[in-house]
Amino acid sequence: MNHVSLFALAAAGALSAFPAAAADADLKALRDEIAQMKKSYEQRIDALEKRLVQAESTSTQAKAAADKATTQTARAGEGKASAFNPEIGLVLQGQAKRMKDVPERAVSGYWPAGHAHGDERGLSLEHSELMFSANIDPNFRGVARFAVTGAGEVEVEEASVSTLGLGNGFTLRAGRFASDIGYQNARHPHEWDFADATLMQKVLFGNEGYRQDGLQMKWLAPTPFMLQFGAEVGRGANFPGTDRNKNGSGAGAVYVKAGGDVGVSNAWQAGLSLLNTRAADRAAHFEDTGGVEAESFFSGESRTAIADFVWKWAPNGNASERSLKLQGEVFRRTERGTWRCDDADAASPTTCTGGAALGDLSTRQSGGYASAVFQFMPKWRVGYRHDWLARGSKSFDDATVFGLLDAGNHYFADFKPRKDSVMLDWSNSEFSRLRLQYARDRAMMGVTDNQVTLQYIMSLGAHGAHKF
Repeated sequence: MNHVSLFALAAAGALSAFPAAAADADLKALRDEIAQMKKSYEQRIDALEKRLVQAESTSTQAKAAADKATTQTARAGEGKASAFNPEIGLVLQGQAKRMKDVPERAVSGYWPAGHAHGDERGLSLEHSELMFSANIDPNFRGVARFAVTGAGEVEVEEASVSTLGLGNGFTLRAGRFASDIGYQNARHPHEWDFADATLMQKVLFGNEGYRQDGLQMKWLAPTPFMLQFGAEVGRGANFPGTDRNKNGSGAGAVYVKAGGDVGVSNAWQAGLSLLNTRAADRAAHFEDTGGVEAESFFSGESRTAIADFVWKWAPNGNASERSLKLQGEVFRRTERGTWRCDDADAASPTTCTGGAALGDLSTRQSGGYASAVFQFMPKWRVGYRHDWLARGSKSFDDATVFGLLDAGNHYFADFKPRKDSVMLDWSNSEFSRLRLQYARDRAMMGVTDNQVTLQYIMSLGAHGAHKF
């Protein structure tokens, strides 16, 4: 074999051995890379596991600290009044009033109903209110309202609990509250458009309005316009009823209210209400034959129906510049029962001496008011209100009783009470108002009283939105 052949054989062997050596090197490199990656991932997993353990430990410590802080806060709150944090509002309301000195003010032809707050002459703290309110929890809200009158009396005007989010348009209320019969009754004096109550309110329920100690349920119907139904049951202790110390309710009321928008500048609301209650020896002062002082006592049923209507106008719904409010209510009250009287002076025998029973008494009375309030520029409003009451009718089963009583008795007067009022007020903000009012009061037979009232109303603290 020559040298060339040997060289060729050596070269072929070398070439055949080269791929095997190269493959072994590649495999070793892959194995080394996999081992390195495995080691790296193990280190990373180990680091992540350590971080997880640390995070769990930190979370447990934080939770323990939060629980400890909550417990400490709760314990601290148990003995501190600051844990009770309600909304607090205060309304300061006073006036200076010029009117005639009439010894016993009354509305001729009508039983006196409650105190005549707002009828004090001169300077007086007319009606100030202190209000507390707060959500008790997600389901209930509580409200308490106390009033200080010009006579220095403190009254619990409201102390009630209402439901929140009952669902399906229903709300329930329990405690003491202003009844939602009519329109004006549920509004507090600082919300009135005039300095005093209407004649209608005075003869129906007194200046304070009709308050219930009981339960109220309302249902807002799912209609495209506002449609609400309401019902109330209460103790019935306030005029025209009396406290009869009985189980169950002594008064009931039902009402329906509807309202809506007309375009973007007008809105309206109308309502019908019915109140039914009973009285047992409802007392009232009057004059017997010859002007002798006497006390009368009525026992029987009293039923009052009220219709109300309100129309509001504001350009494009913006009442800050100009607005107009037209408001009116009418009522009809019927009473049927027994009536008796007793003289204060037994030495002068008259009809009522010895507690005479005068027999069955039936009455029908009606009346109402209408008002217009115009805001002619920002902060300034002017208003007019006309009050009227009808003569009504009173009848006894024994017609001779009328001839036995004093002809000048105000309750039996054949008279139509009237009152006209004009006012001008200025509100620097929603929290302050000054008002000047003139009224020509002819509610008392034989008396024309020209009254001038200067009033201030100032609100501090929480001040909820007023009703429509």
